[in-house]
Amino acid sequence: MSDDVESKDRLILELLAADGRMSYTDLGKATGLSTSAVHQRVKRLEQRGLILGYGATINHAELGQPLTAFVALTLIDPHLPDDYAERLRHFPEIESCWSVAGEDSYILKVRSSTPAELETLLTRVRQTAHVTTRTTIVLSTYYENRPVGHAEIADRTIARAESLAAKALAAETAAAQAESPAVARAAAEPPEATPEGASA
Repeated sequence: MSDDVESKDRLILELLAADGRMSYTDLGKATGLSTSAVHQRVKRLEQRGLILGYGATINHAELGQPLTAFVALTLIDPHLPDDYAERLRHFPEIESCWSVAGEDSYILKVRSSTPAELETLLTRVRQTAHVTTRTTIVLSTYYENRPVGHAEIADRTIARAESLAAKALAAETAAAQAESPAVARAAAEPPEATPEGASA
């Protein structure tokens, strides 16, 4: 991140990276800014291209795509136009595509339902892009898409949540204490006497 990003903006970016659904009110409490000030800063960060979008973390296994694989592509003919990413853009199974340095030219992250479907996908990739492939299948995922500095962000997020909970508890306690003397006085007061001769 460039040096011209203010510390408050950095904190906002880190908090949104950890929780993209965080409200402007909670962002303001975490950064010490007003809700309107946070809203303006977020809009500026979006306009500057520092926030590219907001998304959800999907459980692909529940959607019928439990198999994740990384596919390295090597060009067969380096003299062909370098438009491989565009050739493969329409493949819905490809989640990400990176151009890389080293022995391979591109790396794909793909999702599939079965090994047989993955094999079919690899055949289509080789035929469409005229490349060779080398595939690594993911056995299990311990964490994914973590924001940079995730430990520090988590500590701040936990501290913020604990602070908000403590404030809420203090407010409830104060309200209960303020109500208790009034309840006690009402219980201690004798009932009003009915004047003689008055009908009930």
